[in-house]
Amino acid sequence: MADLFDEKAADWDAGDMKQKLSNAIGSSIIEQLDLKADMQVMDFGAGTGLICSHIAPHVEKIVAADISPSMLEKLKEKPELRGKVETVCQDILEKPLANKFDLIISAMAMHHVQDTDKMIQTFASHLKEGGLVALADLDKEDGTFHPADIEGVYHNGFDQDELKAKFEHVGFKNVHFQTAITVYKEDKPYPIFLLVATKV
Repeated sequence: MADLFDEKAADWDAGDMKQKLSNAIGSSIIEQLDLKADMQVMDFGAGTGLICSHIAPHVEKIVAADISPSMLEKLKEKPELRGKVETVCQDILEKPLANKFDLIISAMAMHHVQDTDKMIQTFASHLKEGGLVALADLDKEDGTFHPADIEGVYHNGFDQDELKAKFEHVGFKNVHFQTAITVYKEDKPYPIFLLVATKV
């Protein structure tokens, strides 16, 4: 599989937009969840570890899962994550991990996954009973957030009611949303939600 982020990885963290997004999403996760020092966490679509950097000080360990080797290499270079974050370069929808987690976090990765139902089922199968998800992505939009010719984007955001129903269908409860940040591009607003839910 081609690494669609190979050329982007080198300066991925440099963009102001990515820093604002990760700060807002990281802060929202910390505010919404009672993070504990013994928590085992998976960061789905971890990229260069922008969200890991916010969450790692509050938990025991994070497994950073991504299909981009180049992005995970950038994560490994961050000294503040050494000893706290383990990287796994594989598609967990096709090759699940053996681990069970207390929490799965994700930021702006879900729209890169074609089969949303399979992704949600995979989240459920990787969580301990009572485990949590905290997932950030775009509200449903008209397709103008990303460039028209971009590869690997399968969804123009998500309808919150439809997404809630999908999570409840596989056994999540207390599914709720809040707006983590609203991004503006050419004065057009693009709200980004944080979904939090509990596996029954």
